[in-house]
Amino acid sequence: MPDKFFKRAAAKGWSTPNSAHPAFNGFDSVILLMTAIELTKDPSFAMRLGRSVDITSCGTLGFALMTCANLRESILLLLRYGKAFSLPQWEAHEHKGGLLLRLGVLSTAPEHIRPVTELCFAQLSVTGSSLYRGQIQGAELQFAFPKPAHSASYKFALNVDVAFDCQYSQLYLPAHALDTPVRTSDPSQYVVFHQQCEEMLRGLGRAEKITSEVRRLLIQSAGQFPSIAGVADSLYMSERTLRRHLSRESNTFRSILEEVRNLLASEYLTKTDLAVGEIAHLLEYSETVNFRRAFLRWRGMTPSAYRQQTRP
Repeated sequence: MPDKFFKRAAAKGWSTPNSAHPAFNGFDSVILLMTAIELTKDPSFAMRLGRSVDITSCGTLGFALMTCANLRESILLLLRYGKAFSLPQWEAHEHKGGLLLRLGVLSTAPEHIRPVTELCFAQLSVTGSSLYRGQIQGAELQFAFPKPAHSASYKFALNVDVAFDCQYSQLYLPAHALDTPVRTSDPSQYVVFHQQCEEMLRGLGRAEKITSEVRRLLIQSAGQFPSIAGVADSLYMSERTLRRHLSRESNTFRSILEEVRNLLASEYLTKTDLAVGEIAHLLEYSETVNFRRAFLRWRGMTPSAYRQQTRP
């Protein structure tokens, strides 16, 4: 039902969420949600909608979450990069050795708070289910509104114990839960997706838009870097136009490629156990010795020395 509703809404020219993973903080999006609840006569519609959204609809952030080592790392990622992907804003607070993941202030009318909150936590729940299996013992959801008539659907949709009439709407995770391994963890892919998220966050307030786009495309293509012609094609411009834009931003394609290689090399050495030869291959150096020379030029030390110095 949710997908069909949004298709019909789009056909009518109504405003729809910015992505398939809607935050529903915008006025039009909230009205759309409330209209859907009214038309379906289903008070639990917001939770069903939230549960229907797959983690991969978050794009780069979704894949980055899936490659984290554990829930603690994935929560840190969500807190840092959620804004860059137009997701609800979350706050983290230490509590009883564990963590409270609190929903930020919603810019909407009081009568809309409950359905928007239900949507946000249903999305959070389905994201968590994509990262680990089973119920986390000791976890609890607290809502800052009275127990609704359709509260029976909460347990099924959210898969944790639920409390109402609390001070805040938040999820409590005990300390042991934060170390729960993510079942799709992949350290080498985490480095790439994490840097893509960082680029999107940095790009929010950056004037050097073309440089940012080129850097993002190169990070995204780690292991198979495109040529300048390939990047220009991805940006729907000629190679000459791309060079001119980069020149205006006091940059060159070659320098950006070197910067990306330097950045990813440092991340691989710090956050993975990949051998230096494997890292050289991922960064498309034909010989490991060439990678060592480049890294010595970037950092003033060998890859092995850098790894020894930066890792605990």
